[in-house]
Amino acid sequence: MTLRIDISGLPSERLRFAASPLAELTAMLHVLAEPGHHPQLAGWAGDVWAGLRPELAERLREAEFLWRSSQADFLIPARPRQTLAEELDDVDRIDDETYVTAALVTTCGSNRFHSAGPSPSSSSPSSSRPSPPSPLTDARARERALDLAQARGGRQEAFAERLLADPAAVRARVRQTLEQCAEAFFDAAWAGVAVQLATDLRLKNDLLRHQGIGAALASVSGAVTLAPDGDCIVVDKLQDKSTAAHGTGVTFIPSVFGRPHLVAVHAPGWQPVVQYPVAEPSPSEPVPLETVSLRLEALAHPVRLRLLRTLARGPHTTGELAHTWELSPPEVSRHLAVLRRAGLLTARRHGRYVRYTLNLPDLTALGTDLLAAVLR
Repeated sequence: MTLRIDISGLPSERLRFAASPLAELTAMLHVLAEPGHHPQLAGWAGDVWAGLRPELAERLREAEFLWRSSQADFLIPARPRQTLAEELDDVDRIDDETYVTAALVTTCGSNRFHSAGPSPSSSSPSSSRPSPPSPLTDARARERALDLAQARGGRQEAFAERLLADPAAVRARVRQTLEQCAEAFFDAAWAGVAVQLATDLRLKNDLLRHQGIGAALASVSGAVTLAPDGDCIVVDKLQDKSTAAHGTGVTFIPSVFGRPHLVAVHAPGWQPVVQYPVAEPSPSEPVPLETVSLRLEALAHPVRLRLLRTLARGPHTTGELAHTWELSPPEVSRHLAVLRRAGLLTARRHGRYVRYTLNLPDLTALGTDLLAAVLR
């Protein structure tokens, strides 16, 4: 199960390593929305929430649709800039249909998007590539987007309805929210991680210049490799996807707050981008084999691994999981029952929906390698 990025004929200079203020802010917002994914940052997240003005805290909760279960593609720029303001200006240049479609992608499963053909030369999608139908113009896409938002909860449903009704107003509000985050916590945090990111970028670009693409990719993550023929970057993800980097290349963005996630932008019309975690300063402690053995039986099925990958990004209903992975609801229910018996899931009813949630502490007991694979 991999994401394959076709780089055949691509000059080495079009494989770029660069830091992005907007992508790092997005990683921080994900930490605030899903602190269980980032136990090493729990203290930071708690301090930030405690210091936020109530109005800004509410704004973050209403817009978490954009970064909780998956990051909207426009929040991970293909052409990083020096400042957050410049990157937000680039986002403002994206048309409403593209922005809304990207904003309302809330799952990371097999129905997200498939990609082919040349990529755009900027962070904006290319009109020459096939794109998914826009909820602004396609009735079925709109209904599907609202169904997904409703299953996420009242705030997300209201956010989606406002976005569809008045994209300009919501876009302006989202930008203002991100600008307020800069003042509240991002600027201070960015100053603290900028040195780490610069150090990592020097290493990556030195490897790229002197040892080639393969060595540079090997230093990104053990989950990122160059295919033997040199024509494809292979990203080890719990999904089967493909995209192409012809024309504009691939951008790799380091992240301190994004650890352990390996985020890949691969939707139609978007230049491929990979946001990767900067390596931890020291390796984690090994997990006892007895602990691993107790629960691996419940995970010895590729479908259950795919379900866990989606659930790692937030609570989902049986129907959502069935749609995401193109399975029947009864089949999904059987797999969920196995995972629940293993103590890896909890189920809670919200109105007419039953949402399943991953028990991250129990999954963590299986080892950081497995957890990192699921969270990628």
